[in-house]
Amino acid sequence: MSAALSGAVDLSALKARADAARQAPTRPAAAAPADGDAPAAGGPFVFDVTEATFQADVVERSLQVPVVVDLWAEWCGPCKQLSPVLERLANASGGAWVLAKVDVDANPRIAQLFGVQSIPTIVAIAGGQPVDAFSGAQPEPQIRQWISALLDALRDRLPGIAAAEAGAAQGGEAPEPVEEPVDPRLVAAEDAFERGDFAAAEQAYQQILDVEPGNEEVKAALAQVRFTARAEAADPSAVGKADADPSDVDAQLAAADVEVAQQQVDAAFARLISAVRNTAGDDRDKVRSHLVELFGLFPSDDPRVAKARRDLASALF
Repeated sequence: MSAALSGAVDLSALKARADAARQAPTRPAAAAPADGDAPAAGGPFVFDVTEATFQADVVERSLQVPVVVDLWAEWCGPCKQLSPVLERLANASGGAWVLAKVDVDANPRIAQLFGVQSIPTIVAIAGGQPVDAFSGAQPEPQIRQWISALLDALRDRLPGIAAAEAGAAQGGEAPEPVEEPVDPRLVAAEDAFERGDFAAAEQAYQQILDVEPGNEEVKAALAQVRFTARAEAADPSAVGKADADPSDVDAQLAAADVEVAQQQVDAAFARLISAVRNTAGDDRDKVRSHLVELFGLFPSDDPRVAKARRDLASALF
């Protein structure tokens, strides 16, 4: 499971609250809207979920098809970029998977259930359990690949996937997915990343940025590639070595990468800010640049990044 989830997730934790809240019969969880019914928010396969409806609309429905949970908030800028893409892809799927939207401000217990640390966070539920997740806005081609892999992995386990796909193939109500033009430069970069050729992926993304310096999605992808390459090559004992010798700048950088990879984000930021305070000249600039690059792995409105930026400014000035 993706590192976007922390610890064990027990989806049954909301069931008792939902049972207590429901005093009247509800609509069947797995049924699509019937003719004449008001469509679900955002389309027939997109709907809003609350604590009271989570059990029926997410857990029970996930016994038939994957339910992708979009944890978002009105104030979240990246959410406004990601959610419309997810909604369009869900409705184009014809019901092979469905999208459940959760406003974390109105439903904080659901966010707590998944251990969400930043939004948007996207969690795939199948068979009543989380099976995969990611956080942050992602390019549409990457989202399509993620969903395709999810369906391929679950098609034999969830009967609703094949049924929905068969209905679409026979000219049912499901609209045909509209294939948008694919940027071959992005495809080349993503393919290199998928096969673990991080140097080629970095070069491909950098070539795009040379032409489009304002492309924020590519900047974020480049930061992710660089970080993944470092994290995979990192020494597992890096944290201990860095703690033993605070003056070793390279050890502090390696330890911060390991901590971010282990979801110890605050610890990584604090480590590098401390290193900024205790260094000067080229060493200080090296640590600062590394920390700023780590910031790029997270949404700009992530509270951990905001705090670390303030602390960095204080350390520098």
